[in-house]
Amino acid sequence: MSLVGTVIQPFTAQAYRQGKFITVTDEDLKGKWSVVCFYPADFTFVCPTELEDLQNEYKNLQALGVEVYSVSTDTHFTHKAWHDTSPAIGKIEYTMIGDPSHTISRNFGVLDEEAGLAQRGTFIIDPDGVIQAIEINADGIGRDASQLIPKIKAAQYVRANPGEVCPAKWKEGAETLKPNLDLVGKI
Repeated sequence: MSLVGTVIQPFTAQAYRQGKFITVTDEDLKGKWSVVCFYPADFTFVCPTELEDLQNEYKNLQALGVEVYSVSTDTHFTHKAWHDTSPAIGKIEYTMIGDPSHTISRNFGVLDEEAGLAQRGTFIIDPDGVIQAIEINADGIGRDASQLIPKIKAAQYVRANPGEVCPAKWKEGAETLKPNLDLVGKI
């Protein structure tokens, strides 16, 4: 079953953010747009390239009113150690959530039960806590954070303009569609 269109499930977790340990809950993801980026593990190979890329887009995402959360099944202590020792991860300003209980990874359907690790899942969540988009990649395929920007802009447009939809490759300011009987078979 797809999680698109569903409200995120409750969770409470410890996280690392800008030199501090904090508690994060599902309620923190509500009231604004959020991106939740799951990855397999700290101190690995593809993961730091993705998380650094996400940091490189962080200001652009914040300009859209989006907060970013990364999640792995490591602890918040491990996130701090990685932040303190990796040049790529040391740049990160967004919240790094620890999920050693696997609760959040299970809630979002990205837990590889056999490995005990999260898959590479990216979720765009609206201010009501409803999942609007999901992307899940195989372990060896890194993501491009810049691809989040047009997806978020489209999701925000559709939310602000009920009755309109964004066609493929839609860019901000371009024409949208208003689904109706007259359009059937004409596109």
